[in-house]
Amino acid sequence: MRRNPIQRFGERVRSLRMKLGLSQEALAAKAGIHRTYVGGVERGERNVGLKNILRLAAALGVHPRDLFDEPRIK
Repeated sequence: MRRNPIQRFGERVRSLRMKLGLSQEALAAKAGIHRTYVGGVERGERNVGLKNILRLAAALGVHPRDLFDEPRIK
């Protein structure tokens, strides 16, 4: 069964955060959001709004589209 898009988004945020060596708390501080919110996003418990997508992308140093699954090659 496929993971839902909210879970995939959270996994991508976690992957990028870990590649940068940031804790959830450090990412939250850079993004200007609460640390428990970041945990909820990464666990797929939060349906993230556009403002927070933009904040997370900026904090991770990526384009917002990079927070979504990589395109599949057919």
